[in-house]
Amino acid sequence: MNVDELVKRARDGDPRAVARMISLVENDAPQLQELMAAIVAHAGTAAVIGITGSPGVGKSTMTSALVKAFRAQERRVGVLAVDPSSPFTGGALLGDRVRMQDHAMDSGVYIRSMATRGHLGGLSAATPQAVRVLDAAGCDVVLVETVGVGQSEVEVAALADTTIVLLAPGMGDGIQAAKAGILEVGDIFGVNKADHDGADHVVRDLKNMTRMVERDPGDWRQPIVATVASTGQGIDDLVDAISKHRDWLAESGELERRRRARVRDEIEALALATLRQRFADLHGDERLDTLADKVLLGELDPYSAAGEIVAAVS
Repeated sequence: MNVDELVKRARDGDPRAVARMISLVENDAPQLQELMAAIVAHAGTAAVIGITGSPGVGKSTMTSALVKAFRAQERRVGVLAVDPSSPFTGGALLGDRVRMQDHAMDSGVYIRSMATRGHLGGLSAATPQAVRVLDAAGCDVVLVETVGVGQSEVEVAALADTTIVLLAPGMGDGIQAAKAGILEVGDIFGVNKADHDGADHVVRDLKNMTRMVERDPGDWRQPIVATVASTGQGIDDLVDAISKHRDWLAESGELERRRRARVRDEIEALALATLRQRFADLHGDERLDTLADKVLLGELDPYSAAGEIVAAVS
């Protein structure tokens, strides 16, 4: 089917059309630019919520619990669950959907697993465009679950309107709460598995950490919500915190600022990808061999040689 028909069917709730659109994004298909032009007018209304945290804190179970809560509000939900790709085979298990089988037959939920394909930062390189597809397809909420790679998994903060950082007891000592990185990107902290020993210590450490942050009047103060995602305990409180953060974003103007920054990052990433491909096309080019010989002979420095290559691809 053509792109216009694909977009129409996706907006009518056809999951196969949505799947096809995301596949076009992931495969960088020739029709991708036409697709993005067709959906741009329909995107920009969904609430994008990032869910991140170390492996084992219950991100997939929490995502499933949030889907259930948002569906109770009769909101259409899209889920992008990012799984790591093997550095050896390039394959990925894409197993996050296993924990979300309760929603498999719900037509108001679309769940897609995506492989990182070597991209760092906890997301796939195609995730921003996939979010745009789900937004344009009529999802009211888009949940983005990151890989779970550790303290440097901060890319989701640039993509999401609201970022939830999950922690759990037994994942480390109190020093973890003071370290730079993943805890600095959280708009909301969730202490999952709160029925386990040590959960109160995690909550206390987070409270101490947030008290040390200097804020101006009117700045957002990250709430700390204790949850047990497997039973639903605390999920209503977490959804309420998300709603309050959404209101603050709109009232403070932060939502517009974040979305402008997101689009700037998206444009920059696409431009860099195009330039990277042009550089890849130069591999094996005689010009590279000529410049390499000049550098080896001391006739040219590497920076000047690189400058000539940049000029050539520009």
